[in-house]
Amino acid sequence: MSTLARAKVQAKAHPLAVDAVLAAGVLACMVAGSFVEPRHRDTVSWALRTPDPLSLVLMVLGAAALVFRRRAPMTVLALTGTVSVVESVTGDPRTPVAMSAVIALYTVASTTDRPTTWRVGLLTTTVLTGAAMAAGPLPWYAQENLGIVAWAGIGATAGDAVRSRRAFIQAIRERAERAERTREEEARRRVAEERLRIARDLHDVVAHHIALVNVQAGVAAHIMDKRPDQAKEALAHVREASRSALNELRATVGLLRQSGDPEAPTEPAPGLDRLDELAGTFRNAGLRIEVARTDQGSALPAAVDLAAYRIIQEALTNVQKHAGPHAKAEVSVVRVGPNIEITVLDDGSGDADPGSGGGHGLLGMRERVTALRGTLTTGPRYGGGFRIHAILPVKNRTPTGEDPA
Repeated sequence: MSTLARAKVQAKAHPLAVDAVLAAGVLACMVAGSFVEPRHRDTVSWALRTPDPLSLVLMVLGAAALVFRRRAPMTVLALTGTVSVVESVTGDPRTPVAMSAVIALYTVASTTDRPTTWRVGLLTTTVLTGAAMAAGPLPWYAQENLGIVAWAGIGATAGDAVRSRRAFIQAIRERAERAERTREEEARRRVAEERLRIARDLHDVVAHHIALVNVQAGVAAHIMDKRPDQAKEALAHVREASRSALNELRATVGLLRQSGDPEAPTEPAPGLDRLDELAGTFRNAGLRIEVARTDQGSALPAAVDLAAYRIIQEALTNVQKHAGPHAKAEVSVVRVGPNIEITVLDDGSGDADPGSGGGHGLLGMRERVTALRGTLTTGPRYGGGFRIHAILPVKNRTPTGEDPA
């Protein structure tokens, strides 16, 4: 820390000592000025003089009051102003006691608002100048009397300027602190959103593939002794599903790597272009699926494409787990104006509700749809089964027209 910085810190820590030093300096100036008398004849000259004892006492009182100028600025101004008026009436020759009143006026202006500064400054200037003009030995238009107006104006103006600068610096500091807090809150919000997104992706990947592995493993265990060929085929599907799960988990977790970590997989996120492949994995697990699409050729934003794929994946996983062994699923993807509508139906006879098992599948669907400003409708079908209907806007509905992806 530099010497100037240390001095500022010490001054803020001991304001009374600083004011005492200032009072001593003002007293020294007033005393020095009381021994010098300007003469105005053909040329300006200076002569020594002896001040009155009362003037010296008034100077000491005015300077002593400045020690408490920060604690009671109005009181100190009233006291120094009174001392200055008394000196103007009794002093002969005059002494610069009004200097203490000017310092007190500066303190009031630097610690109050501008209207108060105007009122107090005008009152102080009027009283000091009027007393000097009316009761002093000099004529009312003397330079010494008019100089009081100038010095009082300088004190009030300087104090107001210092107060304005302090307020400006404080406003800048507060704005910077608010901006810093806003950045920290925004960073925390983005981290929370990213964690939620990754959690949704991990849930979709794990739930889908583990459900398939569970079904195929159960089939293989059931027919291992009677039909070993079909058991081998079921185990092959288990191996394929587990390999796909590992690949997708690797791709998702790879997003969490830092710059110095090994390079993450660059495989693009799945979309509706892999819908047939997704349906095939469920068909291999024994689920009957019909897929109807009228959106071929539609270019979708990456976020919408991924959300549509994950919604269908989670919906079919729920059918596989909850709809029963003989259930049939129907998947439709339709482009309707600015939206893409996804419907997954099943005619399962299972009594379990996909949302009643304590999982997060339907919740994850709803969060994905809400993030894209879409709508999601889920519920049982009349006559049995379950229905999931999602509407995803391809174009953002916000006023800015920005793409949500």
